[in-house]
Amino acid sequence: MRKLLAVLLASAMLLSILGLSACKGGKTAEIAVVTDVGQLKDGGFNQGTYEGAEAYAKANSKTYAYYQPANGENATDNDRVAAMRQAIKNGAKVIVAPGFLQAGAMTTVALESKDVKFIFVDGWALDDGNGNLLKNVTAIVYKEQESGYLAGYAAVKDGYTKLGGTFGGGGSNPACCRFAYGFVQGARDASDELGVDVEIKISFKYGDAFSASPELAAQMSSWYNDGTEVIFACGGSMVQSVIAAAKETSDGKIIGVDTDQSNLSDRVITSAMKGLSASVQKVLGEMYNNEWDAKLGGQASNLGAADDATGLPMSTSKFNKFSQADYDDIYGKIKSGAVTPDDQVDGCNTADFWNKAVSGSHTTVIYE
Repeated sequence: MRKLLAVLLASAMLLSILGLSACKGGKTAEIAVVTDVGQLKDGGFNQGTYEGAEAYAKANSKTYAYYQPANGENATDNDRVAAMRQAIKNGAKVIVAPGFLQAGAMTTVALESKDVKFIFVDGWALDDGNGNLLKNVTAIVYKEQESGYLAGYAAVKDGYTKLGGTFGGGGSNPACCRFAYGFVQGARDASDELGVDVEIKISFKYGDAFSASPELAAQMSSWYNDGTEVIFACGGSMVQSVIAAAKETSDGKIIGVDTDQSNLSDRVITSAMKGLSASVQKVLGEMYNNEWDAKLGGQASNLGAADDATGLPMSTSKFNKFSQADYDDIYGKIKSGAVTPDDQVDGCNTADFWNKAVSGSHTTVIYE
């Protein structure tokens, strides 16, 4: 027994050192999820992606595993390359990789492993450096501006007039910029409809690593103390800093991101969601249905409300005034194209960008 425990402990330590972990299905797995930074169970993007791969694998009797590159939040392209290569060595036929940081590593491994399929979640079509698209890579892109819009619109319609948003990527991540821009547009339109003045604080200051930090928690605490009522926490584990700050107040509220984050805190009033699980299952289904060449290879699937891939989780949302009927009305308008949130986010990390976004409206943006 002692010898067995020693072997198990040594194996666990080795996996920890390598930064690699395998879920149900064991080491030999044909569907592999490889994270970019952070933890798999982040309550957000990584977790939502994995749950989609897991659900498809279980429903279709496929083996599956996940890999976390070495060095966690400080993982490099080399770490991600090593994780992908290990997944292929362990039998992966398809690698599902969430996060824009995957681009360099995925390009390297896709070029050397052309028989393996790669699903770049929140990415784009990749090429070989000479303009030739990689036919063994497909991308899933979301219309985050739609979910952001719904969150901002609902918050103002529910009576909140002092909003905030902290966003990952330091202003360079297109998805976070789209979330932010949609959030402001939704709040702006709702404030104009109601004829009430709304203030929104926007910051990318502590979002480079998409992680919680004392500095971010301090910034969020200062916002709540200055009267901010609800903060959109958009950037993986950054939400933990917002939760910590909210708990220091009597009634500070939070808007989650990517997945339904109501389980993370009773302060979460809603979440600007992407259909991560559903979209990963959709693309895996198309791949296993031999539709890769016709629909996926070298292409990007841009998914939004029309695909039921963006929205708010109304069944768990904690609104006081904004009703299901109100949601169905605005969601239907976005789905039909009657309301089309803008996704032009070049320069989203400047005060000028945000001033233009709310020019002539009842909304003021304070960019920090």
